Amino acid sequence: MESQTEAFQITGGRPLVGEVTISGAKNSALKLMAASLLAVGKSTITNVPDIADVHIMEELLTRLGCSTKYEPSAQIVTIDVPIAPGHRADYDLVRKMRASINVLGPLLARVGEVEVALPGGDAIGSRGIDLHIKGLTDLGAKARSEHGFVIATAPNGLNGARIELDFPSVGATENIMTAAVLAKGTTVIDNAAREPDVVDLGEYLVAMGAKISGLGTPVITIIGVDELTPTTHATLPDRIVAGTWAFAAVMTRGDITIHGGRIDHLEVPLDKIVEAGAVVTSTKDGFRVKMDKRPIAVDVATLPYPGFPTDLQPFVITMNSIAEGNSLVTENVFEGRFMFVNELQRLGAQIHVDGHHAAISGIEHLSGAPVAATDIRAGAGLVLAGLVSDGVTTVEDAFHIDRGYPGFAEALKSLGAQVERI
Repeated sequence: MESQTEAFQITGGRPLVGEVTISGAKNSALKLMAASLLAVGKSTITNVPDIADVHIMEELLTRLGCSTKYEPSAQIVTIDVPIAPGHRADYDLVRKMRASINVLGPLLARVGEVEVALPGGDAIGSRGIDLHIKGLTDLGAKARSEHGFVIATAPNGLNGARIELDFPSVGATENIMTAAVLAKGTTVIDNAAREPDVVDLGEYLVAMGAKISGLGTPVITIIGVDELTPTTHATLPDRIVAGTWAFAAVMTRGDITIHGGRIDHLEVPLDKIVEAGAVVTSTKDGFRVKMDKRPIAVDVATLPYPGFPTDLQPFVITMNSIAEGNSLVTENVFEGRFMFVNELQRLGAQIHVDGHHAAISGIEHLSGAPVAATDIRAGAGLVLAGLVSDGVTTVEDAFHIDRGYPGFAEALKSLGAQVERI
Protein backbone atom coordinates (compact mmCIF):
# COMPACT_ATOMS: atom_id res chain seq x y z
CA MET A 1 0.00 0.00 0.00
CA GLU A 2 2.80 2.42 0.89
CA SER A 3 5.27 3.21 -1.81
CA GLN A 4 7.99 5.44 -0.39
CA THR A 5 9.33 6.02 -3.89
CA GLU A 6 6.28 7.77 -5.34
CA ALA A 7 6.30 11.54 -5.63
CA PHE A 8 4.24 14.38 -7.08
CA GLN A 9 5.97 16.44 -9.75
CA ILE A 10 4.39 19.87 -10.23
CA THR A 11 5.13 22.57 -12.79
CA GLY A 12 3.81 25.85 -11.40
CA GLY A 13 2.15 28.87 -12.89
CA ARG A 14 -1.36 27.80 -13.83
CA PRO A 15 -4.59 28.94 -12.17
CA LEU A 16 -6.93 26.17 -11.03
CA VAL A 17 -10.31 26.48 -12.72
CA GLY A 18 -13.23 24.08 -12.66
CA GLU A 19 -15.19 21.86 -10.30
CA VAL A 20 -14.38 19.28 -7.62
CA THR A 21 -16.62 16.99 -5.59
CA ILE A 22 -15.77 16.41 -1.95
CA SER A 23 -15.61 12.84 -0.70
CA GLY A 24 -16.63 11.66 2.76
CA ALA A 25 -14.46 12.85 5.65
CA LYS A 26 -11.53 10.60 6.49
CA ASN A 27 -11.69 11.62 10.16
CA SER A 28 -15.35 10.69 10.30
CA ALA A 29 -15.39 7.49 8.23
CA LEU A 30 -12.69 5.81 10.33
CA LYS A 31 -14.49 6.62 13.61
CA LEU A 32 -17.82 5.38 12.21
CA MET A 33 -16.17 2.11 11.17
CA ALA A 34 -14.73 1.66 14.67
CA ALA A 35 -18.08 2.48 16.32
CA SER A 36 -19.75 -0.30 14.31
CA LEU A 37 -18.21 -2.69 16.87
CA LEU A 38 -20.96 -1.56 19.27
CA ALA A 39 -23.74 -3.46 17.47
CA VAL A 40 -23.87 -7.18 16.60
CA GLY A 41 -24.75 -7.71 12.94
CA LYS A 42 -24.25 -5.86 9.69
CA SER A 43 -23.77 -2.08 9.62
CA THR A 44 -23.37 -0.14 6.36
CA ILE A 45 -21.49 3.13 6.00
CA THR A 46 -21.74 5.07 2.75
CA ASN A 47 -19.68 7.94 1.27
CA VAL A 48 -16.47 6.33 2.57
CA PRO A 49 -13.39 7.74 0.76
CA ASP A 50 -11.04 5.35 -1.04
CA ILE A 51 -7.91 6.15 0.98
CA ALA A 52 -5.21 4.01 2.56
CA ASP A 53 -6.46 4.56 6.13
CA VAL A 54 -9.87 3.05 5.30
CA HIS A 55 -8.15 -0.16 4.15
CA ILE A 56 -6.06 -0.22 7.35
CA MET A 57 -9.20 0.17 9.51
CA GLU A 58 -10.88 -2.58 7.48
CA GLU A 59 -7.92 -4.89 8.22
CA LEU A 60 -8.05 -3.97 11.93
CA LEU A 61 -11.78 -4.81 12.14
CA THR A 62 -11.18 -8.08 10.26
CA ARG A 63 -8.54 -9.09 12.80
CA LEU A 64 -11.04 -8.31 15.57
CA GLY A 65 -13.33 -10.95 14.05
CA CYS A 66 -15.60 -8.82 11.86
CA SER A 67 -16.43 -9.61 8.22
CA THR A 68 -15.80 -6.42 6.27
CA LYS A 69 -16.33 -5.53 2.64
CA TYR A 70 -15.32 -2.22 1.06
CA GLU A 71 -16.50 -1.30 -2.43
CA PRO A 72 -14.32 1.62 -3.56
CA SER A 73 -16.38 2.40 -6.67
CA ALA A 74 -19.59 2.72 -4.63
CA GLN A 75 -17.75 4.12 -1.57
CA ILE A 76 -19.67 1.72 0.68
CA VAL A 77 -18.28 -0.36 3.54
CA THR A 78 -20.27 -3.13 5.24
CA ILE A 79 -19.12 -4.46 8.59
CA ASP A 80 -20.62 -7.63 10.06
CA VAL A 81 -19.81 -7.68 13.78
CA PRO A 82 -19.73 -10.99 15.70
CA ILE A 83 -21.28 -11.56 19.13
CA ALA A 84 -17.81 -11.79 20.67
CA PRO A 85 -15.25 -9.64 18.81
CA GLY A 86 -11.55 -9.82 19.65
CA HIS A 87 -10.05 -7.15 21.88
CA ARG A 88 -6.45 -6.64 20.77
CA ALA A 89 -5.28 -4.11 18.17
CA ASP A 90 -1.67 -4.79 17.24
CA TYR A 91 1.12 -2.30 16.66
CA ASP A 92 1.75 -3.20 13.02
CA LEU A 93 -1.62 -1.64 12.12
CA VAL A 94 -1.98 0.98 14.84
CA ARG A 95 1.41 2.54 14.03
CA LYS A 96 0.16 3.33 10.52
CA MET A 97 -3.01 5.07 11.61
CA ARG A 98 -3.84 7.02 14.71
CA ALA A 99 -7.61 6.46 14.35
CA SER A 100 -7.06 2.86 15.51
CA ILE A 101 -7.29 4.25 19.04
CA ASN A 102 -11.01 4.71 18.36
CA VAL A 103 -11.68 1.02 18.97
CA LEU A 104 -10.85 1.61 22.65
CA GLY A 105 -14.30 2.89 23.73
CA PRO A 106 -16.45 0.49 21.67
CA LEU A 107 -14.51 -2.66 22.67
CA LEU A 108 -14.44 -1.69 26.33
CA ALA A 109 -18.21 -1.19 26.24
CA ARG A 110 -18.91 -4.41 24.29
CA VAL A 111 -16.46 -6.98 25.68
CA GLY A 112 -15.21 -5.36 28.87
CA GLU A 113 -11.55 -5.51 27.90
CA VAL A 114 -9.31 -4.01 25.25
CA GLU A 115 -5.62 -3.84 24.35
CA VAL A 116 -4.60 -1.22 21.83
CA ALA A 117 -1.02 -0.46 20.84
CA LEU A 118 -0.10 3.19 21.43
CA PRO A 119 -0.83 4.96 18.14
CA GLY A 120 1.41 6.28 15.42
CA GLY A 121 0.04 8.28 12.47
CA ASP A 122 1.28 11.74 11.58
CA ALA A 123 4.37 13.42 12.95
CA ILE A 124 2.61 16.58 14.13
CA GLY A 125 3.22 16.57 17.86
CA SER A 126 2.69 14.57 21.03
CA ARG A 127 -0.99 13.75 20.82
CA GLY A 128 -1.13 11.92 24.14
CA ILE A 129 -4.05 9.71 25.03
CA ASP A 130 -4.13 10.58 28.73
CA LEU A 131 -7.53 12.31 28.33
CA HIS A 132 -8.97 9.15 26.76
CA ILE A 133 -7.70 7.03 29.65
CA LYS A 134 -8.89 9.48 32.32
CA GLY A 135 -12.37 9.55 30.77
CA LEU A 136 -12.64 5.77 30.61
CA THR A 137 -11.34 5.49 34.18
CA ASP A 138 -14.07 7.92 35.29
CA LEU A 139 -16.59 5.49 33.75
CA GLY A 140 -15.22 2.71 35.96
CA ALA A 141 -12.56 1.12 33.75
CA LYS A 142 -9.17 0.08 35.03
CA ALA A 143 -6.61 1.33 32.53
CA ARG A 144 -2.84 1.08 32.35
CA SER A 145 -0.10 1.39 29.80
CA GLU A 146 2.48 -1.38 29.46
CA HIS A 147 4.84 -2.75 26.78
CA GLY A 148 3.57 -0.12 24.33
CA PHE A 149 -0.10 -1.05 24.81
CA VAL A 150 -3.02 0.66 26.49
CA ILE A 151 -4.80 -2.07 28.43
CA ALA A 152 -8.27 -1.30 29.79
CA THR A 153 -10.73 -3.59 31.56
CA ALA A 154 -14.20 -3.09 32.97
CA PRO A 155 -14.86 -6.30 34.90
CA ASN A 156 -18.02 -4.87 36.50
CA GLY A 157 -19.20 -3.00 33.42
CA LEU A 158 -19.14 0.78 32.94
CA ASN A 159 -21.14 3.33 34.91
CA GLY A 160 -22.20 6.81 33.84
CA ALA A 161 -20.18 9.70 35.26
CA ARG A 162 -19.60 13.40 34.89
CA ILE A 163 -16.37 13.88 32.95
CA GLU A 164 -14.61 17.21 32.57
CA LEU A 165 -12.05 17.37 29.79
CA ASP A 166 -9.05 19.69 30.32
CA PHE A 167 -9.01 20.26 26.54
CA PRO A 168 -11.83 19.62 24.03
CA SER A 169 -10.03 16.61 22.55
CA VAL A 170 -11.83 15.07 19.57
CA GLY A 171 -10.47 11.57 20.15
CA ALA A 172 -11.17 11.59 23.89
CA THR A 173 -14.73 12.89 23.35
CA GLU A 174 -15.32 10.10 20.80
CA ASN A 175 -13.89 7.30 22.94
CA ILE A 176 -15.83 8.41 26.02
CA MET A 177 -19.03 8.76 24.00
CA THR A 178 -18.70 5.29 22.41
CA ALA A 179 -17.99 3.73 25.81
CA ALA A 180 -20.80 5.59 27.61
CA VAL A 181 -23.60 4.60 25.20
CA LEU A 182 -23.69 1.10 26.77
CA ALA A 183 -22.80 2.18 30.34
CA LYS A 184 -25.32 2.07 33.18
CA GLY A 185 -26.82 5.48 33.93
CA THR A 186 -26.05 8.94 32.62
CA THR A 187 -22.72 10.36 31.43
CA VAL A 188 -22.08 14.07 30.97
CA ILE A 189 -18.99 15.17 29.00
CA ASP A 190 -18.06 18.72 29.90
CA ASN A 191 -15.81 20.72 27.53
CA ALA A 192 -16.58 18.17 24.81
CA ALA A 193 -15.19 18.60 21.29
CA ARG A 194 -17.68 20.26 18.91
CA GLU A 195 -16.18 19.19 15.57
CA PRO A 196 -18.57 18.10 12.80
CA ASP A 197 -16.89 14.64 12.94
CA VAL A 198 -17.96 14.26 16.59
CA VAL A 199 -21.52 15.25 15.66
CA ASP A 200 -21.48 12.76 12.77
CA LEU A 201 -20.36 9.95 15.08
CA GLY A 202 -23.03 10.92 17.63
CA GLU A 203 -25.73 10.86 14.96
CA TYR A 204 -24.57 7.39 13.87
CA LEU A 205 -24.80 6.15 17.47
CA VAL A 206 -28.28 7.69 17.82
CA ALA A 207 -29.37 5.89 14.65
CA MET A 208 -28.12 2.67 16.31
CA GLY A 209 -30.36 3.37 19.31
CA ALA A 210 -28.12 5.41 21.62
CA LYS A 211 -29.56 8.26 23.70
CA ILE A 212 -27.35 11.32 23.20
CA SER A 213 -28.12 15.04 23.46
CA GLY A 214 -26.00 18.19 23.14
CA LEU A 215 -24.00 17.16 20.05
CA GLY A 216 -22.15 20.16 18.63
CA THR A 217 -22.19 21.93 22.02
CA PRO A 218 -19.57 21.83 24.81
CA VAL A 219 -21.81 19.61 26.99
CA ILE A 220 -22.83 16.18 25.69
CA THR A 221 -25.23 14.03 27.73
CA ILE A 222 -25.47 10.26 27.17
CA ILE A 223 -28.04 7.98 28.80
CA GLY A 224 -26.81 4.39 28.64
CA VAL A 225 -28.86 1.72 26.86
CA ASP A 226 -28.62 -2.10 27.03
CA GLU A 227 -27.77 -2.68 23.39
CA LEU A 228 -27.42 -1.03 20.00
CA THR A 229 -28.61 -2.34 16.63
CA PRO A 230 -26.81 -2.08 13.27
CA THR A 231 -27.81 0.69 10.88
CA THR A 232 -26.89 2.49 7.65
CA HIS A 233 -25.24 5.92 7.77
CA ALA A 234 -23.67 8.35 5.26
CA THR A 235 -20.32 9.91 6.18
CA LEU A 236 -20.38 13.70 6.20
CA PRO A 237 -18.30 15.57 3.54
CA ASP A 238 -14.65 16.28 4.35
CA ARG A 239 -14.36 19.91 5.42
CA ILE A 240 -10.55 19.81 5.41
CA VAL A 241 -10.46 18.65 1.77
CA ALA A 242 -13.06 21.32 0.92
CA GLY A 243 -10.89 23.91 2.69
CA THR A 244 -7.82 22.68 0.81
CA TRP A 245 -9.49 23.37 -2.55
CA ALA A 246 -10.67 26.77 -1.31
CA PHE A 247 -7.09 27.79 -0.49
CA ALA A 248 -5.89 26.30 -3.80
CA ALA A 249 -8.27 28.62 -5.68
CA VAL A 250 -7.01 31.65 -3.74
CA MET A 251 -3.30 30.87 -4.14
CA THR A 252 -3.42 30.14 -7.86
CA ARG A 253 -5.82 33.03 -8.62
CA GLY A 254 -8.33 30.48 -9.83
CA ASP A 255 -12.05 29.76 -9.72
CA ILE A 256 -13.19 26.47 -8.16
CA THR A 257 -16.72 25.25 -7.47
CA ILE A 258 -16.64 22.81 -4.55
CA HIS A 259 -19.57 20.37 -4.69
CA GLY A 260 -20.40 18.88 -1.31
CA GLY A 261 -18.42 21.53 0.55
CA ARG A 262 -20.30 22.87 3.57
CA ILE A 263 -19.91 26.57 4.28
CA ASP A 264 -21.34 26.10 7.78
CA HIS A 265 -18.39 23.80 8.66
CA LEU A 266 -15.78 26.28 7.38
CA GLU A 267 -16.96 29.69 8.55
CA VAL A 268 -13.66 30.86 10.06
CA PRO A 269 -11.36 29.69 7.21
CA LEU A 270 -13.71 31.10 4.56
CA ASP A 271 -13.83 34.44 6.41
CA LYS A 272 -10.01 34.48 6.22
CA ILE A 273 -10.12 33.71 2.49
CA VAL A 274 -12.51 36.63 1.95
CA GLU A 275 -10.20 38.83 4.04
CA ALA A 276 -7.37 37.76 1.67
CA GLY A 277 -9.40 39.15 -1.24
CA ALA A 278 -11.34 36.16 -2.61
CA VAL A 279 -15.04 36.02 -3.45
CA VAL A 280 -16.89 33.10 -1.83
CA THR A 281 -20.43 32.34 -2.97
CA SER A 282 -22.89 29.67 -1.90
CA THR A 283 -24.12 27.19 -4.55
CA LYS A 284 -27.00 24.72 -4.37
CA ASP A 285 -24.76 21.86 -3.21
CA GLY A 286 -21.63 23.61 -1.94
CA PHE A 287 -19.71 26.81 -2.60
CA ARG A 288 -17.48 28.58 -5.12
CA VAL A 289 -14.18 30.38 -4.51
CA LYS A 290 -12.93 32.91 -7.07
CA MET A 291 -9.75 34.97 -6.91
CA ASP A 292 -8.33 37.30 -9.53
CA LYS A 293 -5.43 39.02 -7.76
CA ARG A 294 -2.53 38.35 -5.44
CA PRO A 295 -3.87 37.47 -1.96
CA ILE A 296 -3.48 39.85 0.98
CA ALA A 297 -1.70 38.34 4.01
CA VAL A 298 -3.97 37.33 6.94
CA ASP A 299 -3.20 36.58 10.59
CA VAL A 300 -4.52 33.25 11.88
CA ALA A 301 -4.52 31.38 15.20
CA THR A 302 -5.57 27.72 15.15
CA LEU A 303 -8.11 26.62 17.74
CA PRO A 304 -10.47 23.69 18.33
CA TYR A 305 -13.73 23.84 16.34
CA PRO A 306 -15.42 26.21 15.59
CA GLY A 307 -12.04 28.01 15.42
CA PHE A 308 -9.54 27.87 12.54
CA PRO A 309 -8.65 24.17 12.05
CA THR A 310 -5.06 23.10 12.68
CA ASP A 311 -5.42 20.82 9.62
CA LEU A 312 -5.76 23.89 7.38
CA GLN A 313 -2.76 25.66 8.91
CA PRO A 314 -0.25 24.51 6.23
CA PHE A 315 -2.47 26.03 3.53
CA VAL A 316 -2.82 29.44 5.15
CA ILE A 317 0.96 29.52 5.70
CA THR A 318 1.53 28.64 2.03
CA MET A 319 -0.96 31.30 0.93
CA ASN A 320 0.66 33.90 3.19
CA SER A 321 4.11 33.04 1.82
CA ILE A 322 3.07 34.41 -1.61
CA ALA A 323 0.68 37.08 -0.30
CA GLU A 324 1.07 40.82 -0.14
CA GLY A 325 2.33 41.90 3.28
CA ASN A 326 3.43 40.29 6.53
CA SER A 327 1.44 37.90 8.68
CA LEU A 328 1.55 35.88 11.87
CA VAL A 329 0.23 32.32 12.15
CA THR A 330 -0.10 30.90 15.66
CA GLU A 331 -0.43 27.15 16.23
CA ASN A 332 -2.36 26.38 19.41
CA VAL A 333 -3.25 22.72 18.81
CA PHE A 334 -0.28 20.62 17.61
CA GLU A 335 3.23 21.81 18.38
CA GLY A 336 4.80 19.69 15.64
CA ARG A 337 2.87 21.25 12.74
CA PHE A 338 5.67 23.69 11.89
CA MET A 339 7.97 20.87 10.71
CA PHE A 340 6.41 21.62 7.34
CA VAL A 341 7.87 25.16 7.36
CA ASN A 342 11.42 23.81 6.83
CA GLU A 343 10.29 22.28 3.53
CA LEU A 344 8.45 25.46 2.47
CA GLN A 345 11.63 27.46 3.13
CA ARG A 346 13.40 25.25 0.58
CA LEU A 347 11.00 26.76 -1.98
CA GLY A 348 12.12 30.25 -0.94
CA ALA A 349 9.36 31.11 1.54
CA GLN A 350 10.38 33.75 4.06
CA ILE A 351 9.16 32.37 7.38
CA HIS A 352 10.57 32.79 10.86
CA VAL A 353 9.33 30.34 13.50
CA ASP A 354 9.47 31.24 17.17
CA GLY A 355 7.81 28.73 19.50
CA HIS A 356 4.22 28.35 18.30
CA HIS A 357 4.30 31.46 16.10
CA ALA A 358 5.32 31.69 12.45
CA ALA A 359 6.04 35.17 11.09
CA ILE A 360 5.72 35.23 7.30
CA SER A 361 6.88 37.87 4.82
CA GLY A 362 5.09 37.40 1.52
CA ILE A 363 7.04 37.22 -1.76
CA GLU A 364 5.65 37.20 -5.34
CA HIS A 365 6.56 33.59 -6.25
CA LEU A 366 8.17 30.58 -4.66
CA SER A 367 10.80 28.66 -6.64
CA GLY A 368 10.57 24.97 -7.44
CA ALA A 369 12.76 22.46 -5.58
CA PRO A 370 12.59 18.89 -4.25
CA VAL A 371 10.74 18.68 -0.89
CA ALA A 372 9.25 15.88 1.25
CA ALA A 373 5.83 15.48 2.84
CA THR A 374 5.92 14.91 6.63
CA ASP A 375 2.18 14.40 7.12
CA ILE A 376 -1.07 14.43 5.12
CA ARG A 377 -1.77 18.18 5.23
CA ALA A 378 1.88 19.24 4.94
CA GLY A 379 2.13 17.08 1.82
CA ALA A 380 -0.94 18.63 0.22
CA GLY A 381 0.30 22.10 1.26
CA LEU A 382 3.62 21.48 -0.52
CA VAL A 383 1.82 20.35 -3.68
CA LEU A 384 -0.14 23.63 -3.63
CA ALA A 385 3.12 25.50 -3.01
CA GLY A 386 4.45 23.83 -6.16
CA LEU A 387 1.51 25.28 -8.09
CA VAL A 388 2.68 28.82 -7.18
CA SER A 389 6.39 28.17 -7.70
CA ASP A 390 8.53 28.97 -10.73
CA GLY A 391 9.83 25.81 -12.40
CA VAL A 392 9.38 22.25 -11.16
CA THR A 393 8.68 21.08 -7.61
CA THR A 394 8.90 17.44 -6.56
CA VAL A 395 7.04 16.38 -3.39
CA GLU A 396 8.37 13.06 -2.13
CA ASP A 397 6.60 10.53 0.14
CA ALA A 398 3.32 10.86 -1.74
CA PHE A 399 1.78 8.09 0.41
CA HIS A 400 1.16 10.68 3.16
CA ILE A 401 -1.09 12.66 0.81
CA ASP A 402 -2.91 9.49 -0.32
CA ARG A 403 -3.98 8.95 3.28
CA GLY A 404 -6.25 11.99 3.13
CA TYR A 405 -6.86 12.91 -0.51
CA PRO A 406 -8.31 10.28 -2.85
CA GLY A 407 -7.25 10.91 -6.47
CA PHE A 408 -5.44 14.17 -5.64
CA ALA A 409 -3.32 14.29 -8.82
CA GLU A 410 -6.32 13.52 -11.04
CA ALA A 411 -8.42 16.25 -9.41
CA LEU A 412 -5.59 18.77 -9.82
CA LYS A 413 -5.20 17.86 -13.50
CA SER A 414 -8.94 18.24 -14.08
CA LEU A 415 -8.57 21.84 -12.79
CA GLY A 416 -5.72 22.58 -15.21
CA ALA A 417 -2.69 21.91 -13.05
CA GLN A 418 0.47 20.46 -14.57
CA VAL A 419 1.11 17.59 -12.15
CA GLU A 420 2.30 13.97 -12.47
CA ARG A 421 2.79 11.01 -10.15
CA ILE A 422 6.35 9.76 -10.61
